[in-house]
Amino acid sequence: MAKNKTNPQEDILTRDREELQEPPLYKVLLHNDDYTTMDFVIMILEEIFDKSTEEATKIMLNVHHQGHGIAGVYTREIGETKVAAVHRRARKNQYPLKCSLEQVG
Repeated sequence: MAKNKTNPQEDILTRDREELQEPPLYKVLLHNDDYTTMDFVIMILEEIFDKSTEEATKIMLNVHHQGHGIAGVYTREIGETKVAAVHRRARKNQYPLKCSLEQVG
């Protein structure tokens, strides 16, 4: 009795690969106003965005001189959480500090 040989290519299972894409990133921006103190902005950057005092000062100066500064770049969910934390802290301290998200790219 002859063995029935199968085509080796039929034995290979193929699987469609799903391409995994990195989630889009968002810049968290702090916006200048006439009431929020520079020290408060530095504190926000240090405590919410984990910036060093030197880095926080540079970002604060961008906010002051250019009207806005990038506090960090995150996925949307993390960025939204940071924005909400800034707004809560600003309201608690009676500052009108505005923070927003802008998609990178």
